[in-house]
Amino acid sequence: MDQTMNQIAHHTDQQIDQRTNITYNPFKQDFPLLANNPQLSFLDSAATAQRPAVVLEAQKSFYETMNANPLRGLYTLSVQATQAIEKAREHVAHHIGAARAEEIVFTRNASESLNLIAQTLGKQLIHKGDEVVISIMEHHSNLIPWQQLCAQTGATLVYLRPLKDGMITQEQIDAAIGPKTKIVSITQVSNVLGVETPTKCIIARAHQMGAIAVVDGAQSVPHMQVNVQNLDCDLMVFSAHKALGPMGIGVLYGKLDILNAMPPFLTGGEMIDSVTETSATWAPVPMKFEAGTQDAAGIYAFDAALLYIEKIGMDVIEQRERNLAAYLCEQLNSLDFIDIHGPAEPTRHIGAVSFSMHGVHPHDVASILDMSNVAIRAGHHCAQPLLSWLGVDSTCRASIALYNDKNDIDQLIVGLQNVRKIFHAS
Repeated sequence: MDQTMNQIAHHTDQQIDQRTNITYNPFKQDFPLLANNPQLSFLDSAATAQRPAVVLEAQKSFYETMNANPLRGLYTLSVQATQAIEKAREHVAHHIGAARAEEIVFTRNASESLNLIAQTLGKQLIHKGDEVVISIMEHHSNLIPWQQLCAQTGATLVYLRPLKDGMITQEQIDAAIGPKTKIVSITQVSNVLGVETPTKCIIARAHQMGAIAVVDGAQSVPHMQVNVQNLDCDLMVFSAHKALGPMGIGVLYGKLDILNAMPPFLTGGEMIDSVTETSATWAPVPMKFEAGTQDAAGIYAFDAALLYIEKIGMDVIEQRERNLAAYLCEQLNSLDFIDIHGPAEPTRHIGAVSFSMHGVHPHDVASILDMSNVAIRAGHHCAQPLLSWLGVDSTCRASIALYNDKNDIDQLIVGLQNVRKIFHAS
């Protein structure tokens, strides 16, 4: 028996090693767009991921087999649609380590989730003289809602300003988060630098000061194991479309007591308990925050995306993507006309690497790379304050996912060398 178990363990280790080997790609065939375009090097997964066939099939299957408005009918199709949503809710809760399914609210995207928090909890907590703390690395979606709230209330928006490599020190955390801080909202992984923030330390300091801690997990949940109870964050947001799921589905996690205390954001539909001509009472969490008809097919398909991810294993995905990021940084560093922004250590890049080419605008770089079937992002990446802090107007960004391999990065490097020749021809 012990010998058999050892053989199984050895086989599993070999399988994990093979799947994390970036010269080998067992995943690309699962993604129809990539399988149908083998010449394409898709390196823009930080903006949106590709979807595996099982996700596309699940969304189609919902409309073909259980298309009905969930929560609103007692007939079989409606019951099945309702059960599909609740099963997905339970799955999301399990995937991020939430204590219960009721702590998961479905929205349209992470941006809507952050606006929901700012316009409900934020308006409850923030008054003149208070402080909201974010970092200079935030995506606009985790900056503008707080900026607007502070402008409306007379509160102050305080920025954590890391070192040039993206590192936030404990001294900076202690200096920024103080007795006036009521909310701290921080990205777990920067969408530009690909660097992980010391999220647990920031949350601990927020709680020490009596503040609420919000985490933007849009760039972390797709690439690393996230456990909200371990982090002890009060709220977290992320989008399905960056985690192999459909566009139009967002997730808001919140501790149940906090969600219960928050007023609704949108009204109408199934978010009510009862209505009279002059008043209304709200349905319990999470329905209180899910006004109108939900994208049930998209939620059902996101459930399929999580099943696909978990079948592979986040340990495999994390290791494969670490190997990809290390190779990407190594190859970019081999080009003397390329500067990488953020940490020099390849191991500190999660999912994304931003860089600049000497003397060539990032938009030109991206346009010419596209002619070679290499897709990267160029611009400010919805993080203009960060780029201003870096001293640049825009950058190129290559971002990876489990379906990438060594060839994708090699294709990028050849493309960059070609761009260099075009702009520096004698």
